[in-house]
Amino acid sequence: MSSQLAQYTDAALLNGLFGKTSAFGTFPTAPAIYVGLSSTTPASDGTNVTEPATGNYARVVAIASSWNAATNANPSVMANGTAINFAAATANWASGANLTYVVLYDSTTAGNMLGSGTLTTPKPVLTGDTASFAINALQVTLA
Repeated sequence: MSSQLAQYTDAALLNGLFGKTSAFGTFPTAPAIYVGLSSTTPASDGTNVTEPATGNYARVVAIASSWNAATNANPSVMANGTAINFAAATANWASGANLTYVVLYDSTTAGNMLGSGTLTTPKPVLTGDTASFAINALQVTLA
């Protein structure tokens, strides 16, 4: 999966690094990261995200302890250290269309998109399926 940070996250990190805001940007403490899925290509400003709206779909929270420490390398990479499992679909998500992107947010609904990435293998989530990301399957890169 390839990934990119959103404009919101870029600005928050730079503001924090240069002392324009406390801690890291608008994050006085590490935010919970909510993992979602999209059938459309997210824009870096957080628009053009189409998450499933039916079938028991909900973003999954991944708290700080869910992630491995970032590598001290160029690029620096952070990956999920625990499996991320969505609830079983009670109906086809996105009308059975392929879900093609993972999206990261700071809220369970709405909120700010922190970043997105292309799924290595796009696929539909159909009734009875449980979408999940194995350990180290989600990787966020900062170069």
